[in-house]
Order: sequence, then structure tokens, then C-alpha cells
Amino acid sequence: MSGEGRTVSELLRQARSRFAEAGLDDPAADARVLVSGLLDLSSTDLAVRGDEAVGPELAAAVEAAIERRLGHEPVYRILGEREFYGLPLKLSPATLEPRPDTEILVDTVLVYLKGLAITHGNIHILDIGTGTGAICLALLSECPTATGIGSDISADALEIAKSNAESNGLSGRFQTLRSSWFETVHGQFHAIVSNPPYIASSVIPTLAPEVKIFDPPAALDGGQDGLDAYRAIANDAGRFLHADGIIGVEIGFDQRIAVTSIFEGTGFTLVEAARDYGHNDRALVFRHSS
Repeated sequence: MSGEGRTVSELLRQARSRFAEAGLDDPAADARVLVSGLLDLSSTDLAVRGDEAVGPELAAAVEAAIERRLGHEPVYRILGEREFYGLPLKLSPATLEPRPDTEILVDTVLVYLKGLAITHGNIHILDIGTGTGAICLALLSECPTATGIGSDISADALEIAKSNAESNGLSGRFQTLRSSWFETVHGQFHAIVSNPPYIASSVIPTLAPEVKIFDPPAALDGGQDGLDAYRAIANDAGRFLHADGIIGVEIGFDQRIAVTSIFEGTGFTLVEAARDYGHNDRALVFRHSS
């Protein structure tokens, strides 16, 4: 299909119609985000500039992106960027796409982090499996006296995290470290945070194509029962945490009891459990038992 003479509204209608015919979950939202992102238009622009013609090359790029979405590639992966906690973050095949539910972990941890900042002044954060850097960078953006390390097993993910820190003006307070769990970590931290892989291996083939095809497997697979990452973190975290420090982790909707038991078994106490926008358990915060 030629891009000649296409208007903004026509491209938007085309995207919405084709997504609806394909049975995608939210065709209108996908079309709006994709077209506005590719044409660099706000939601208001989509409405008031709908009659404007789009150049052939740009229209062809939109149509190519529509085809990618029809192949179940997520919209924000096509755009290459997604906002998280007000920060624009670049994505790559090596990183999870940061999702709104993970902002619950940031909200929950921030309360404790600000209290620690009052007590200690400068505070230090470790984000295990940092991916895009989303969690650590969001916390740094809200806590000007904090510094952070984002660790990951993927060198490609760490490059993205470093780039995101630079583009958001946080590179002076953020470092990256290639590490499997605590393998190469040194020092102590006031907060250890993580959105680890927590999906049971047998469940991964049943996930939506947007997840199982396009999210990195290492960021999804939590082992036979989905709890391997929590065991790894709980077993060693105490050696790297200040006495009054906290651990904040994201969990699957049905993992609160199991994850709490794992951390309690290594000397931690659950101090808060937070639910996501769907009212499912989503974030847990632990402290050393007194």
C-alpha cells in the first residue's frame, strides 16, 4: 500500500481497524500510541491535525510499524522507548519493558528510602536485574541524596541502563555492574530492590506472544516454581544491607506467602505488602528481624 497522500487521521483509522480485525486487546489505544509516537504528535495533535498530510516515507514507516504490531510486537518495543515514573526509557531486546505495575514497587520503597535519607543523608541503592534501569533511576530521580548501582547479567541491558541514566541526567549518581545476583557486588546498601524473574518455567509457553516472544527469557524464567530469584536474593542480601536497610521486591500475584516465607527463613521480617492497580499483591518490603 502506498504512503502517498495519507493523512494523520487515515493512518490512525487504518491502524485501529487492522488491530481490531486481528483481535488485539486494545486496538484504539495501540493505534493512538503507535501513530502519535511515530509522528511525534501529542494526543491533542492527533485530533486537531488529523487532516494534515503525512509524507510518503513517514507514512510507510507507520504502515511497517502496523505490520510489526500485527505480529504481536508490543507498541513500545516498536517505538523503542517507554515512559516509567515520568522518565523516558529506551528499550532493547535485552530488557524487559517497564510496566505500570512496577511503579507500585517504586512508590512503596520510596517511603522507606526518604526516611533513610533523613537518618543517613547520603544513601546507596542496589537494583538487581536492573534491565532498563527503571526502578533505580526512578528512585534516584525522587531522592537527590541517593546513589545507585544497577546490576544485570546482560551486558547489552547494562548499556541501555547506562544510556537511560545519561539521557535523564542521572549518570552522575548511577553506575552499572555486570553480576549474577551478588557475585561481583561489594559494599553495603540502604536499599536493595529487584523485579526478578518470577514466572514458573512451565508457564512461560502459555504467556501472550507479546511477552514470551519479545521479553528476554532470562528476565521471565524463575525456575520450576518461579521462586529461584527470591531464594538467591534472600540467601545473600543480609551481607550487603545496612542494619536498618530495606529490601523491596516485585512478586507475582500469587507469591506473597511463598516469598515472605523465603525471606523470613533467612532472618527478614515483612514490613509492607502493596497491591497493584488490579488489587493483586505486587510488592513486598522486608527488613532485618530484630
